[in-house]
Amino acid sequence: MKKLIFVLLLAAVTFTASAVELKSEGRDTAYVASILKRSQKIVDKLDLKDKAQAEAVLHIIANRYFELNDIYEVRDQKLAEAKQLEGEMKQLKSDLAKYECDSKLYRSHFAFPATLGIYLNDEQVTAVIDGMTYGVVKVTYDSHLDMIPSLTEEEKTQILAWLVEARELAVDAENSNKKHGVFGKYKGRINNYLSKRGYDLKAEREAWYKRIEERKAKEAKKNKKTRK
Repeated sequence: MKKLIFVLLLAAVTFTASAVELKSEGRDTAYVASILKRSQKIVDKLDLKDKAQAEAVLHIIANRYFELNDIYEVRDQKLAEAKQLEGEMKQLKSDLAKYECDSKLYRSHFAFPATLGIYLNDEQVTAVIDGMTYGVVKVTYDSHLDMIPSLTEEEKTQILAWLVEARELAVDAENSNKKHGVFGKYKGRINNYLSKRGYDLKAEREAWYKRIEERKAKEAKKNKKTRK
């Protein structure tokens, strides 16, 4: 009996996986093509072997971009309408538009990884979110470790925690500038934190740049010898 239930559940999941539709109806074809291209790059990095699984994940990611676009378009329309009003009503309508937007984003934020989780493991879900935020977490974290080799484990943990927190906010942002803006704020927080811990960031950065140039010179010299 338990085996039968398992088979039925597995069949249900398989059916669900094949039933993810691209919500492209009524959208500009060029916009849809652009979103699919962007989403496909993220899927490709997952190296999924099952075509049905890969297509389902592709559609989930693309639909997420569509959903974010719709949420922000509605907000912008309501903000534009609010601007036509006067006095207290203008502010109330503007605040309401932002509140409704945040409310939709909140629900959408948690639904997205949950849906991905039907087809992907936790590591793959994180990889998707990293892809949608341009891999800034890893790049920034690795750069800090390379720039300041003397960072303690506590400091490394704090830096990574803030970057992951920034990613959670950035994945809901409306465009690339806003996403990078979120990370920018957290980078500032990290810099303040490190300064308070006694690090001279200007000196650390200058020494880091020097080490990078030295590495480049060594690599160029190595490549030159190899060609000979």
